[in-house]
Amino acid sequence: MGNLELWGGIECTVNRVGEQYFDQLAQSGHAHRLSDLEVVADLGIKKLRYPVLWEHVAPEHPENQNWEWATERLNKLRDLSIDPIVGLLHHGSGPQYTNLLDPDFPEKFATYAKSVARQFPWVTHYTPINEPLTTARFSALYGLWYPHAQDDASFVKALYNQIKGTQLAMQAIREITPEAKLVQTDDLGYIHATPTLQYQADFENYRRWLSWDLLAGKVNPQHPLWDYLTGSQLSTEALLDLVNNPCPADIIGVNYYVTSERYLDEHLIQYPVHTHGSNDQHRYADVEAVRVASVTPVGLQQLLTDACDRYNVPVVVTEAHLGCSREEQMRWLHEVWDSGLFLRKQGKNVLAVTAWSLLGAYDWNTLLTQNNGHYECGVFDVRSGTPRATAAAHLLKKLAAGQDAHHIARLPGWWKRSNRALYPEPQEATECFGLPVDLEELSHTPLLITGATGTLGRAFARICEDRGLPYVLLTRQDMDIADSASVEKALTKYKPWALVNTAGYVRVDDAENDSMACYRENTQGPVCLARHCQARNIAFVTFSSDLVFNGEKAEPYTETDQPNPVNVYGRSKLLAEVQVLAAMPGALVIRTSAFFGPWDEHNFVFHALRAFAHREPFTAVEDAKITPTYVPDLVSATLDLLLDQAHGIWHVANQGTYTWAELADLAAKVAGLEAAPHLQPVPQKDVNLPAPRPACTALASEKGIHLPSVEDALRRFLWQSEVCFRPPVAALEDQDPSFEMAAQA
Repeated sequence: MGNLELWGGIECTVNRVGEQYFDQLAQSGHAHRLSDLEVVADLGIKKLRYPVLWEHVAPEHPENQNWEWATERLNKLRDLSIDPIVGLLHHGSGPQYTNLLDPDFPEKFATYAKSVARQFPWVTHYTPINEPLTTARFSALYGLWYPHAQDDASFVKALYNQIKGTQLAMQAIREITPEAKLVQTDDLGYIHATPTLQYQADFENYRRWLSWDLLAGKVNPQHPLWDYLTGSQLSTEALLDLVNNPCPADIIGVNYYVTSERYLDEHLIQYPVHTHGSNDQHRYADVEAVRVASVTPVGLQQLLTDACDRYNVPVVVTEAHLGCSREEQMRWLHEVWDSGLFLRKQGKNVLAVTAWSLLGAYDWNTLLTQNNGHYECGVFDVRSGTPRATAAAHLLKKLAAGQDAHHIARLPGWWKRSNRALYPEPQEATECFGLPVDLEELSHTPLLITGATGTLGRAFARICEDRGLPYVLLTRQDMDIADSASVEKALTKYKPWALVNTAGYVRVDDAENDSMACYRENTQGPVCLARHCQARNIAFVTFSSDLVFNGEKAEPYTETDQPNPVNVYGRSKLLAEVQVLAAMPGALVIRTSAFFGPWDEHNFVFHALRAFAHREPFTAVEDAKITPTYVPDLVSATLDLLLDQAHGIWHVANQGTYTWAELADLAAKVAGLEAAPHLQPVPQKDVNLPAPRPACTALASEKGIHLPSVEDALRRFLWQSEVCFRPPVAALEDQDPSFEMAAQA
């Protein structure tokens, strides 16, 4: 057997909710960027799942067709030697003149499919309708998408219409291109359950095969779901027609996600309310099996084996994607690839693994029911307007070329670690900083973090712990960043793959009279680290500041704005930027601003909220604008960029520009506290700080790092904080005369 192939896919859903259409191609910008296909080709992809969608080509009338976009892109793919697998309907209900419950849907769809084949007779692979079963569930059983039905008869009708439409579409396509192959996709999971609900699990485990079974003509009177289908108003004639005129998939396309396996449990009290549902017999929770401590997921390898054995045709993983942190994306792709590679070596007919969602996806966290612009990064990050290759892209190129993957990708993902389970609710973990596992277990490749006593260093350690990234957190005694011999000794001992420098001089005002110490820690130290990392080929990131700017710009500063600091601290940071990048052009330099975090008291937001909770006066500058940065967001974004091999200067801050007084007021509102009359805004000139401060150092990024809003970050700060900001009991008694009665009750 030949090598396992790498295929790709671009999330292209056009679904409808009410009268609103959600278009992934428009959201990702791919609708307007032909050049995306060149960066996709650079991965070494053999085939690309690609849309020629009904809703795009003929949105208003079946005879009013526009082929310009599709022609340009399919011809480009042909020039790039990539075979397209053309999709005609992707989680959609069709244009406005039809829907999944339209009795004429199959014939209308087949007519469109024939038009596509006439336009592109050289195309040989089609997925006419992506995931018919999943689309029928979401549109006609759960009511999430148009036409928003919620009953078994509608679900069965929607599924049948898509299957019949696929059958007729392939017949029409093969009239033009006889050798055309059907690549039929659907989500293939597995349902686990308590003994009480095993009957429901059995039903759903039969149901998961329905798209392929119906097309293959397997659903005859002996099929386990024959009675269910006919009892849901699907005629025996319709079913027997599929039996007598099968249209089996030439390639089975398995879409499998971490959440594809489910667990059903009637003990509702153990699970959040949003997981509760019911059938005609029981109420039960439906949760991700991977999150249940007592459940062992079947896993993709076994499910691929089942599909190979059931249909005896080639099988492809047609969607491999995980919306998660960068290293977890890499681990998932690596695990899926390994599963396919193992089975292929065992003689199973597994052809390829498809890196799905190459350009990312939008709003799947709400199952495409809300247009919030929530972005899940793909193999490429498109937030800057131009696709930027992430660590996942580097990994895929290596896998496709048969090369070894980055060691981070070979470590177990969260779904394989002991902390995967949420049910039953896990015991609260104790804080653990330092080296999480023995050096021998790390293969001598941890992440090295300086600044063990600082807010940022400890946050990196905590988040590395959560993300399964082996690390060593160093104190100054472990390594003096400005001492070359000390740095050499530490790097020799730990052999890190990357070094994160969070150490430095942070006292902005003291720096005016202590410039020697400031420059030693903020300039000489990072430059020393950069030189050693350059010599050893170790990735390196260090942190700069918004105070490299003079504050004369009215708008937020971006990476290309010219720095001009007004104080010693800012000058030490700017000199570090210049000298670090001169010593190590591949270094990553993060400029950030006014950070606050939930795990210590050393930040402005904490002190403001504590003052308001205790009804104490709080002074804040009213005319200096900054962009507050939430430490967990900063750390997570930095780790992603580090894994992506990003380099140069990046601005990383949350979205929003505030004065210090406005930030204090917003924090109070989010916390449900009263800022007035305790908040005392003052002009910056009245504070009489030793170090000059710019009037505006707000940050924005041209490179596409867009953290959540400051308001969103403040909500998470309150949720994650280890301190509860509530007024003292005495204050509550003064505010509410009924307090004592309520307390007694």
